[in-house]
Amino acid sequence: MNLGSLLQDNIEKYGEYANIYFEGRWYTNVELDRQANRLGNALKSIGIKKGDRVAIQMPNSPVVIWSFPAIYRIGCIAVPMNPLLRPDQSAYIFKDCGARAVITSPEYVPWIQAAQKQATDLKHVIVTEKGDIPGTTGYDKLVADRADTLEIAETDNDDIAALIYTAGTTGPNKGVMHTHFSLYMTAIGLGEFVQRYRSTTLHIKSSKLDARTHKPVVEEHMVTAIDRMGTALFVLPLSHSYGLAISLAGSLGASRGIIMKWFNIEQALKLIQDFRVTTFTGVPAMYIMMLNHPDFDKYDLSSLQECASGAAALPPEVGMLWKEKTGTYIIEGWGMTETGATTCGNPPNRPPKYGSIGKCMVKADTVKVFDDNDKELPSGKIGEIVVKGPTVMKGYWNLPKETEETLRNGWLHTGDVGYMDEDGYFFITDRKKDIIIRGGENVSPREVEEVLLQITQIAEAAVISMPDKTYGEEIKACVVLKPGTQINTEEVIAFCRDRLPTFKVPKVVKVMDSLPKNLMGKLLRAELRKLENQQAD
Repeated sequence: MNLGSLLQDNIEKYGEYANIYFEGRWYTNVELDRQANRLGNALKSIGIKKGDRVAIQMPNSPVVIWSFPAIYRIGCIAVPMNPLLRPDQSAYIFKDCGARAVITSPEYVPWIQAAQKQATDLKHVIVTEKGDIPGTTGYDKLVADRADTLEIAETDNDDIAALIYTAGTTGPNKGVMHTHFSLYMTAIGLGEFVQRYRSTTLHIKSSKLDARTHKPVVEEHMVTAIDRMGTALFVLPLSHSYGLAISLAGSLGASRGIIMKWFNIEQALKLIQDFRVTTFTGVPAMYIMMLNHPDFDKYDLSSLQECASGAAALPPEVGMLWKEKTGTYIIEGWGMTETGATTCGNPPNRPPKYGSIGKCMVKADTVKVFDDNDKELPSGKIGEIVVKGPTVMKGYWNLPKETEETLRNGWLHTGDVGYMDEDGYFFITDRKKDIIIRGGENVSPREVEEVLLQITQIAEAAVISMPDKTYGEEIKACVVLKPGTQINTEEVIAFCRDRLPTFKVPKVVKVMDSLPKNLMGKLLRAELRKLENQQAD
């Protein structure tokens, strides 16, 4: 199979309809299909061949949407990249995957050209909007007069479709290999999960003549389907595996969505109000920023029917305040680049279990908790969360040893520590590599952070380890305050002391303007730890 065919299947099944909205105009599914074909033909014209890697490094836009099927259709491998990567970071990825071309926007050309000096295989820098930058190829000129029909290349289920690099929160970026089949199963699983819990049942009555009595007989029929009148707001980066999964699932379900180039608090609130958005997916930091916006209560958000959160732990008080303000629960979920991004989720048709990432979403997948000897643990016991199934990655690009360590006996070892309760809901307590060992006692940063977030003035909190001569490691809390507030760090420590065992109380509390995060809003704990320890030295 070839993922590039999903958009064509969508057109055959649903006909032409307004699919995505971006900065003032709607694009239909037919337009997206034609643009994908034109770009595919254009890439072939500059020598891009089956199996070549083509990077996409730019903010959210319709070009990103149709670039994926264009790359798939000619049998190439899509490499979505964070546009905010520094030149040395981009060069590492370009060199590692051997990218032949990159599609980008003008503002990132200087960085990419700096990276290109180290990545000599990168021959083509294709630039949208502005086509007269020396050393680059203008997108509009490249696709001009190209045919809007394209024969889709034959690919096997196990052929690599996308190479998605991890955020590098625990080490160097690793290229996660996802096949046409693994990404298809992710989309199928997500679509089935949505239809199971968010379906609309239509009741239709029909009348026919009974042949024996010659009297009319009224029958009632029920048709179950997803409500196509809903509108989603996409604020998460399409360069992330989650954005890729959502875009593919959208092709299966004929959804329509509003795309934001970058997340902006006020613009997001206005779009929800003006377009009567029904579905919103964000990260905890986005919900916190919106709730803290001084004009939050002035916007009409009553159209919202489903809100989801991932990438980081959602503080329960944020979920409860959002429900109080909007009438809608925030449904927390969890996934990894290695598992297709959408692995677990709270069922949206019932109140969420705050603090839980929910149940396994994809029926073809299995999620369990193992001990250090890879033995399954019963409910309530803490161990490493592992995943097995068709949505799991093929492996890491050019990293056989790391692949073997992560995919042991068919199970992907996530590095996330947690447990399953008696109802089948999973809870993450921490990352294995983030656990602080203070004097032989294990301390979960997340547990301490949840206590810190109970303090009214604190908007965000990150707990890390710092070297200590006596205990080996000590606990340091880095906090960001809500606008216009102040705090006494000694009072913060006292607050924690009243609510935590002594060995879990932070020794140091530091107030910061912001915490380091990746494009998805996920805390870069390793980077924070490195920066803080360097300053301490």
